[in-house]
Amino acid sequence: MEFSELIRTGRAQAELLPGPEEPPLRGTLCVTGHHLLLSPGPPSTADLWLLLLRSVDSIEKRVAGDSGTITLRCKDLRVLQLDIEGVEATLDIARSIEALSSLESVITSFPFFYRPKGLRLGDAWHFHPPECYYKRVARETNAWRLSEVNQDFSLCPSYPRAVIVPRAVDDDALARSARFRQGGRFPVLCYHHAPSGTVLLRSSQPLTGPQKRRCAEDEDLLRAVLAGAHPGARGFIVDTRSAQAAKQARMTGGGTEAKAAYPGWKRLHRPLERGRALQESFVRLVEACGDPEQSMDRWLSRLEGCRWLAHVKEALSTACLAAQGMEREGACILVHGAEGRDSTLLVTSLAQLILDPLSRTITGFQELVEREWIQAGHPFQLRCAHSAFSHARPKHEAPTFLLFLDCVWQLGRQFPLSLEFGEGLLLALFEHAYASPFGTFLCNSEKERCLCEVRTRTHSLWSGLNQLKEQRKLRNPLYVLNPLAIWPSVEPQSLRLWQGLFLRWTRPPESSEVAWEKVWQIVTEREKTKGSQPTAST
Repeated sequence: MEFSELIRTGRAQAELLPGPEEPPLRGTLCVTGHHLLLSPGPPSTADLWLLLLRSVDSIEKRVAGDSGTITLRCKDLRVLQLDIEGVEATLDIARSIEALSSLESVITSFPFFYRPKGLRLGDAWHFHPPECYYKRVARETNAWRLSEVNQDFSLCPSYPRAVIVPRAVDDDALARSARFRQGGRFPVLCYHHAPSGTVLLRSSQPLTGPQKRRCAEDEDLLRAVLAGAHPGARGFIVDTRSAQAAKQARMTGGGTEAKAAYPGWKRLHRPLERGRALQESFVRLVEACGDPEQSMDRWLSRLEGCRWLAHVKEALSTACLAAQGMEREGACILVHGAEGRDSTLLVTSLAQLILDPLSRTITGFQELVEREWIQAGHPFQLRCAHSAFSHARPKHEAPTFLLFLDCVWQLGRQFPLSLEFGEGLLLALFEHAYASPFGTFLCNSEKERCLCEVRTRTHSLWSGLNQLKEQRKLRNPLYVLNPLAIWPSVEPQSLRLWQGLFLRWTRPPESSEVAWEKVWQIVTEREKTKGSQPTAST
């Protein structure tokens, strides 16, 4: 199918209303296979306006007289209005945008056509392979090895080719453990905490079923985890489902680890919302943030009713539980829910940010996202198919990754000197997860990315973000390396609405944003002054 078949009208005269704080822009509107462009006519000196069609979440159209209006609600929460000359042109452009913004084919998406200046295909894809983190683990302990048992993705289609596993467990035992776990996601290491000698692992639920089946190799694997830690080590299994949900899962073939079968391990249930309930919470929050006419009582009621900050609190609390088990109790931690591809990754990645100073650097945080979300099999294509404005009923959509970014923002607000990156990086990751010219967040797993040749045919987001011109937007000028764990407060008065995201397009910049830019100016001027000072001759 050619893109031209979906473009009913290629161009029209239009006026763009980009938002409450920006002036309207008038010119020629053009529709291409991947973009909506508006070229301002004279006497305007404004630049070409460009919108990636994949970022459109919903579209509304209405006509009156001999013109029409199209309202575009975008996945980054922008709301754009286009006033177009001609009723037929309005309807044709609306149909074209609807068709082009909803294409499901990965290989016809814009990242496969994007060729920016200064970047080469293949750059930065090699920055964060599993082998990179394993080298760090190997310097700290010899109890673990890098296994390529999943080299062809046949054992677990949602795992990467290489995983870190106990040295005492061979690949045949891993294969049997995989058959005992949903989707083949057997327990693998995601973080080694050197100060305590303990580890953080993730997996999916065991397939015990109503017959309470057991798997000797799976039991041996978790026994080897404790043996590879310190003498007398114990472990906690943090189940992100309620006890009732886990019990119901057993009736359909899932279940939990039986206490008698896994000596030394204790199960803790910390239910985290996922799926449709989390998506609807996101939708209700965005609806509340977009209503400028509501009273204070109504706003506070809607903010509480959507429960978004409650989800933030529960995620941070569970991550703190996992981190405290490792740091303060010297215990190994295994995290799983049902599939192990959503709330599990939320907890393991936040726990690492709390404990690991390297994960709080720009490079370390990029590696964390790559390793714990992208390579670990979070289904971005399904979860981020729509944002908060789609009229379609959510099927697989869930803003789990956005919830993670919000929790990271809360950490940065409570510990303003401890993260090397600022809000700019978090906003960029939110935008690119939902619609991006880069290939990093395409597909649902490493297997799918290999089949689509994403690594050889698209550019990595990290190569774009790591350019010098982007660093000012992303870096925290106040950053000071903090070697200690950072323990966030989850009290209600400590958690805030992330205004920089949820109110980004509806209100003028906060004084804090102006202050942030001022800090950058001071730091830049100080660096210039240091660089211009003459050095003493010897």
